[in-house]
Amino acid sequence: MPNKSWKKLYVDELKDLYSAESQLVKALPKMAKAASAEDLRAGFEEHLEQTKGHVQRLEKIFASLDESPKGKKCVGMEGLVKEGSELMEEDFEGQVLDAALIGAAQRVEHYEIAAYGTVREFAKILG
Repeated sequence: MPNKSWKKLYVDELKDLYSAESQLVKALPKMAKAASAEDLRAGFEEHLEQTKGHVQRLEKIFASLDESPKGKKCVGMEGLVKEGSELMEEDFEGQVLDAALIGAAQRVEHYEIAAYGTVREFAKILG
């Protein structure tokens, strides 16, 4: 049986994810607005809806654990969002800006994949 430290680590990682997803809910509309290609804009809008669903799912997980999702800021996502914002402030236009946005989005996705993979394994340990 896992000890309390495993649960604390699991909850801390979930809080980090909740913060990350909440930051994305704010950042994705800006990325969609900056995109010049309609397909890219639509992709960001679709990702926004998925991200809102992730936030809701995390809130359900926190409720089932009788824990609050608040109290931690994901500095990793904060940095990725800041990098994306800085790209949008550059003088890139059209396809070049779209390519930069795609790169920023890929970094965010890889971060999310790693974070969700981690909490999934911790959840397995906790049963």
